[in-house]
Formats: sequence, C-alpha cells, structure tokens
Amino acid sequence: MTTVATVSEGTDNPYALSHLDSLESEAVHIFREVAGEFERPVILFSGGKDSILMLHLALKAFAPAPVPFTLLHVDTGHNFPEVLEYRDRTVAEHGLRLHVASVQEYIDAGKLRERPDGTRNPLQTVPLTEAIQQHRFDAVFGGGRRDEEKARAKERVFSLRDEFSQWDPRRQRPELWQLYNGRHAAGEHVRVFPISNWTELDVWQYIEREGIELPQIYFAHEREVFNRSGMWLTAGDWGGPKEHETVETRQVRYRTVGDMSCTGAVDSDATTLDAVITEIAASRLTERGATRADDKMSEAAMEDRKREGYF
Repeated sequence: MTTVATVSEGTDNPYALSHLDSLESEAVHIFREVAGEFERPVILFSGGKDSILMLHLALKAFAPAPVPFTLLHVDTGHNFPEVLEYRDRTVAEHGLRLHVASVQEYIDAGKLRERPDGTRNPLQTVPLTEAIQQHRFDAVFGGGRRDEEKARAKERVFSLRDEFSQWDPRRQRPELWQLYNGRHAAGEHVRVFPISNWTELDVWQYIEREGIELPQIYFAHEREVFNRSGMWLTAGDWGGPKEHETVETRQVRYRTVGDMSCTGAVDSDATTLDAVITEIAASRLTERGATRADDKMSEAAMEDRKREGYF
C-alpha cells in the first residue's frame, strides 16, 4: 500500500495536504519513529475500528515490507463474536503474530474476581500489564483519541509508564514540532497513540476513503437487546438480562466496540458508510459518552483506570 496525497480543498497550494492526509502522515511518522527508537513494540489489536485503523496505517508505514510489530489483544471473554472472527481473519490474512491475554484465565486461576455488575472491562488492567512485562514490550500502541474522553484528552502521543505500568500526568513530556521523547528506564515502557489527534468523524471519513473493511456490527442490523441504565446491551451469557429486563429486537449499530457487558448499541438505520458519517456528523455525544457504561462509574473513571495501568 502507498500513501497518495490529495490537494486540500479551498487552497491554491498544489502541495498542501488535505486534512485526512495530514493525519495519515502524522500517524505514519509516529509508527516509523517507534520502529527506530524501540526494540520490542506491540500494537493493541481487538478488531475494533480504531485498532483496525492503526493496523492499516502501520501497513502503509512499512509497505512493501511487513509490519515489524506483533499484536496484543486482552480478551475479556465477553467480546462480540463478530469482532473476534474479524480479528483472527485479519491476523491470518497479513501473516501477523497475535498474543492473547485472557481475563477468563486470570479468573479461573483466582488472580481476578468477577465484579458484581458482571462488567469485565476494568479487569483488563492486570492481564495487560503482566503481558507487557512478560514479553518485555517497551512501546505499546493504543487507539486512544483525545476526542473520546477528557482523561484521554490529557494524554501525550508518547505516554511514559513506570515499572508498574502506571500513568502519572506530572511526568508527561512536551511534544513540540512532532518531536517525541521515548527515553525510559529499565522496566518502564511507553504507550503510543498514533491517532490521538483524530476525531470519530475523521476515522469514518478515512475508512470510507481507504475502503477499509469493518465488522458488520458497526452498521445498522437487527439484534436482540435489553435496556439497562439507558443503554441497549446485547443479551448473552455474560450476565444479562436480569429477570426484570425485557429482551426485544431492535435495529441498532455500535459506535464503539468493547466488552458486551458495558458497550451499548444505538438505534440507527445507517447501513452504509455514507449514512454512518451523516449520523456521526449530527451527533453531539462522544462515542464513549453515549455507549460505554464503564466510563459512567464516576466522573474520573477513565483517569483512575489509566493511573492503574489501563489505556
């Protein structure tokens, strides 16, 4: 794959990059910078749209050579089957190596305990941090974006984590002129966010431009769901619905995909990329704010988890 620059609309400069080309160029630069600075980088890859976008950008950054990074997925055991199928198919298609850290294995071994609400997303931190330590990853790519949530808006592109994978906002480094400081002590590592400056709308417009395939869960389809705390959750073995919760069939789609126990669907008739883009452009809620129960636990839910080692 090669990068094709397009002329920006509304400018007479034939060498100016479009908005999407500028974002792509920045991300490609970040991937190449990490490849040059670090010994054992890894890309977090779940089969969700942001990790799919990251992999696409990494493929572009090093084409025609293979991507010089392995992949890592923290599997909660409550993931959507459609997304796991996409994950495995993509890994096989590109001949990549995937490490899977299983939350279920930690629960079975007594290292973690199920939460009373059945939500496993907060339980990902220990498997994630131990996988980083076990494989000695020194740079970990994540798909976090600043527009998603206020704690992520504070994040630098290169985010230093201590030997316990914890995040300290006071240790954030300046990043002027796209100069990134990857220096770290033994045992520490850096979380890297190559699409930090993208918005949800940017992501979808780029997916449309590049013709990137996504799991069909991102487009409107009929699904059995039930209402909990104002969100449409998928019925399943993870613990829902409860006796008083009624399952109904609705036409929905997912704006973001995580654990089934905390990721809500939205009512939608957007079955095409154009329709999804139109829907997002009209929305006044962020994708996480609208559909992620784990971010509603407290005002500082994401920041608390980031300090513990979560993304």
